[in-house]
Amino acid sequence: QVQLAESGGGLVQAGGSLTLSCAASGLTFTSYAMGWFRQAPGKEREFVSAFSRTGLRTYYADSVKGRFAISRDNAKNTVYLQMNSLKPEDTAVYYCAAGRVVAGREGQASDYNYWGQGTQVTVSS
Repeated sequence: QVQLAESGGGLVQAGGSLTLSCAASGLTFTSYAMGWFRQAPGKEREFVSAFSRTGLRTYYADSVKGRFAISRDNAKNTVYLQMNSLKPEDTAVYYCAAGRVVAGREGQASDYNYWGQGTQVTVSS
């Protein structure tokens, strides 16, 4: 049974930082693309960042480039999202996802097979 468990969300002031973690189990971690998505109230789920299946490529939404960094620890089956210079518009529930995603489609939520339960990130102004 595949499980993705996010942690690290919370309340932070604008300009602050948070690091999200996603611990994966029940899958061969290095065979899956690992992504982060977010969903704000009243909005659709949107892509934030991802590793390709090979783990060699990383992808970022334009809105977070230069502020967020994705990383992974294969020994711990864990992917991280370091979020710096947070803005109120970053407020959302952040979800971790895993999937056998075709190269180039890492930003497509529909291509991911497994999802975590989400962790709330709230950025106050």
